[in-house]
Amino acid sequence: MGDNINVNVNLPPGFRFYPTDEELLVHFLQRKAALSACHPDVIPDLDLYPYDPWQLNGKALAEGNQWYFYSRKTQNRITSNGFWKATGIEEAVITRANRKIGMKKYFVFHLGEPPSGVKTNWILQEYGLSDSAASNTSSSNSRSSSKRRGHLKTDFSKWVICRVYERNCDDDEAGTELSCLDEVFLSLDDLDEIS
Repeated sequence: MGDNINVNVNLPPGFRFYPTDEELLVHFLQRKAALSACHPDVIPDLDLYPYDPWQLNGKALAEGNQWYFYSRKTQNRITSNGFWKATGIEEAVITRANRKIGMKKYFVFHLGEPPSGVKTNWILQEYGLSDSAASNTSSSNSRSSSKRRGHLKTDFSKWVICRVYERNCDDDEAGTELSCLDEVFLSLDDLDEIS
């Protein structure tokens, strides 16, 4: 697929690519699935599974420590050094209008060969359109899409959008730290007990 796409986005200072789950599905994946123009067209097509997660830099859209790209759904999640293992966690993506538009699935990268392997901190969130969202998108644009495709029928519900990032080891403990204000309030409680 389009592995050689330039993924350098020249946004003005202060602007970041930080889409919500709904924005990823509505403004990017639905448009991709329907062959509609995406403006700006910043997310590249990438066949994820030949690449280890640390090889995504320069191939996928990078924003901070996260990489974004379109890919095709596949069962083969094996790379040269490991594999992406499903966590079993799936979340429905719901619009503000309380309509289900897709699913978000979580995968963790393991070094080695399946089914065993050494778990890493690399996380993949794979977003897919729900069947109703994909069919609504493709049917609403079927006339214009079929003209562009030369009447070639393609199942665009097979597209997914991926977000890959390396989880910080301290993420699990982040909730146990006290803020400065918490410490102040706790110290005031101690003063009440002393007096």
